Amino acid sequence: MSILTSLESQITGAVEKLSESVVSIDSVRVTRDFAYGVVPIEGKGSGLIIDSKGYVITNNHVIDGAAKVQIHLKDGRSFVGEVVGSDPSTDIAVVHVEAENLPAATLGDSEQLKVGQLALAIGNTLGLQGGPTVSLGVVSALGRPLPGADFIFEGLIQTDTAINPGNSGGPLADISGNVIGMNTAMIPYAQGVGFAIPVNTIKWVMQQIREKGRVVRPWLGIYGTTLNEALARRYDLPADSGVLVVEVDARGAAYRSGLRVGDVIIGIGSQTINQMKDVLSALSKHAISEELDLRFIRTGTKRVTRLLLQETPLQTVQRR
Repeated sequence: MSILTSLESQITGAVEKLSESVVSIDSVRVTRDFAYGVVPIEGKGSGLIIDSKGYVITNNHVIDGAAKVQIHLKDGRSFVGEVVGSDPSTDIAVVHVEAENLPAATLGDSEQLKVGQLALAIGNTLGLQGGPTVSLGVVSALGRPLPGADFIFEGLIQTDTAINPGNSGGPLADISGNVIGMNTAMIPYAQGVGFAIPVNTIKWVMQQIREKGRVVRPWLGIYGTTLNEALARRYDLPADSGVLVVEVDARGAAYRSGLRVGDVIIGIGSQTINQMKDVLSALSKHAISEELDLRFIRTGTKRVTRLLLQETPLQTVQRR
């Protein structure tokens, strides 16, 4: 058997193994139109069975605001799905259906990924009938932010594997059929640029949602903006990088630690802060009730205060 034939056999085997776990998701959300009153809007996406007892993962944007979610299996069965919880910050949602012995996918380890390795994207492209669509490409880059987005987790997998409307929520897998990520976005003005959420992030978010119904993260309680040279000159600030604090919530850990409007955050724990996303990244590495140093500049002087991390208030989560 030639090398190409062997590779082809491995890929087709991976597709057969994984496609049984890929589902099609139909969602219906209701909106109000001044001319027509209440109007139902239908959406389509993909999902992945990750537990034989009926748990399915998908993108939050696939089910966001949906009054009804319908799950369609490859074998023709359909179920009404209940949204267990979702996390807009990572675009992950967990849906449950009342079913047993479902074909659950095998989750891999995204920490072991290498740029250049082959990757398979499976999903219900354009909502076409006849089962999931498969495309083949490579892992183009790791640790990417999504352009134009402000995800708390930035470490997305970039791939040139074709990702189209309807693929959202479907798996990105290696050629052994192990899930390495979940397809979440493609860039419409670019060729061969798609993004997937790493499976290790999915595992963590999924565990949080199944145990608590939502994702619990430390909350600093500030509104800030990334500082640059132009902004520093305009406000005569003694730094040209970091996060300028423009508002402080009195309920938050930052306020209790003494941080005030006009301060420039330059470090949290062991992480240097150059932009707002660094703050989010630093907080995601620590737990509720953990205490760590917060380094900042006030009136030209570098200062350090102790920060006791606390949970995001529920009402803040619900407004997002």
